[in-house]
Amino acid sequence: MLKKKQNIYSKIIFLFFYGTGIIACEGHLQDHNRYNILFIAIDDLNTELGVYDKEYVNTPNIDEFASQGVTFKKHYVQAVSCGPSRYALLTGRSPSNSGVSANNQALYEGESAMVHQLLDGAQSMPELFERSGYHTVNIGKISHTPDGKAYNYDGTGDGHPELPNAWDEFATPYGQWERGWGTFFAYANGKHREDGRDNEDLMEFVVERDDDLPDGMMASTAIEKLKELKNRDEPFFLGLGFFKPHLPFVAPRKDWEAVQHWDIPPANNPDRIDTPYWNNSGEFYRYEMHFPKTRPLGPEDRMKVRRAYMASVRYVDRQVGRVLDALEQEGMADETIVVVWSDHGWYLGEFEMWGKHTLFERASHSPLIIRAPDIKEPGRKSNALVQAIDLYPTLVELTNPAFQKTHHPLDGISLVPVLNNETDFIRDGSLTFWRNAVSVRSQDYRLISTWSNEDQSWTDTELYNMSMAPDPATDISDENTEIVEEMEKMLKIHHNNSGK
Repeated sequence: MLKKKQNIYSKIIFLFFYGTGIIACEGHLQDHNRYNILFIAIDDLNTELGVYDKEYVNTPNIDEFASQGVTFKKHYVQAVSCGPSRYALLTGRSPSNSGVSANNQALYEGESAMVHQLLDGAQSMPELFERSGYHTVNIGKISHTPDGKAYNYDGTGDGHPELPNAWDEFATPYGQWERGWGTFFAYANGKHREDGRDNEDLMEFVVERDDDLPDGMMASTAIEKLKELKNRDEPFFLGLGFFKPHLPFVAPRKDWEAVQHWDIPPANNPDRIDTPYWNNSGEFYRYEMHFPKTRPLGPEDRMKVRRAYMASVRYVDRQVGRVLDALEQEGMADETIVVVWSDHGWYLGEFEMWGKHTLFERASHSPLIIRAPDIKEPGRKSNALVQAIDLYPTLVELTNPAFQKTHHPLDGISLVPVLNNETDFIRDGSLTFWRNAVSVRSQDYRLISTWSNEDQSWTDTELYNMSMAPDPATDISDENTEIVEEMEKMLKIHHNNSGK
């Protein structure tokens, strides 16, 4: 067990300090490398889940997991696209400082790319734990590529690690598909979007077994890997990145049949609003549809798409449950921190948008649930405003890894005080980025604005009252100048940090 395994590491015992307050878990002195970590990333998962008070969605496994941990109801990512969002999480850096707000290849291309040589400090979260003595395993999409190896959609590239010096093992199963992006854009029987055979159906629900598709295969691989990790002499960091519900919507037939009985409401505010921050849903409309590909989609077709997304969610919820059951059966649940996280939300027809790539609420808001040993009052739902970059310092504080030097300072704030039920306040506002635009989310409002290099000022500023409706469609900035000015102070911090 882990407590015995820790004997091979430093036994220097110390207490953490947060400001002037001790934050070590009550009754414990914290050794190095205290817990295992199971980090589960789910691509494009929005907050339409049972635990987020959406009773029409049946997600029993994630809901059960949430009953054992803390659910962050106001968690916001730092970018509304897969690559830059994961870049922020894995490096612990805000786009204010990294400059990465839209580039999916930022981890391995351009000025922001990580270098291959070992630096004095860790360049990523998994690297820090690997250098601390953890056995690190990558299964699925943790960084931007679906197996942690730098290949392009068409298969070109040399396949070097997207996160240098981070993973002891790359264990993503490929099954019938070509490596990497073939599994990510998979259809049944080895077909995929990038195979040159014009496979671009928006949805497909034909297979019978979970393991007939990549997410089921990854869950099975993770289960077998947990059995191996149990017998190792060091703690583990297992990154498990499920692909669904990312496009295309593909899941077993039983999931499509099940969601036909769900009482799914129609899209809230389905009409397009007049704003420069509207997303034209280009990623969505590239797929072939077995109904008229109109803008907007008709009401019945909108509901088909909503059900297709929910079927994919049902499928991935079951895979999460399989892995968590295995962790329990192997006797490691009590010594393992488990995180369920998504890289951003996803619009399902609201404002006539399908996808992320917008700074409105449903794209920047995503699930974050943390279960940790010694957690205070499990099952709580926190309304603290938290950011994805907060996870890195949180895991460092919870585990006290033996190696803690980072190449860049971490920009997030540890959530341990929230996990310990000592506070429900982390910050006044959360920032999300998309290209030159930034959104600030406070408890009650969302401000969106764009930096103009030409004018050296913020332009196209809009303000929405989030306390009035889940999808407010009216810009109230003109009649609320004091609120705008107050929230713009956070934008000025971004302006100063980014060197614009």
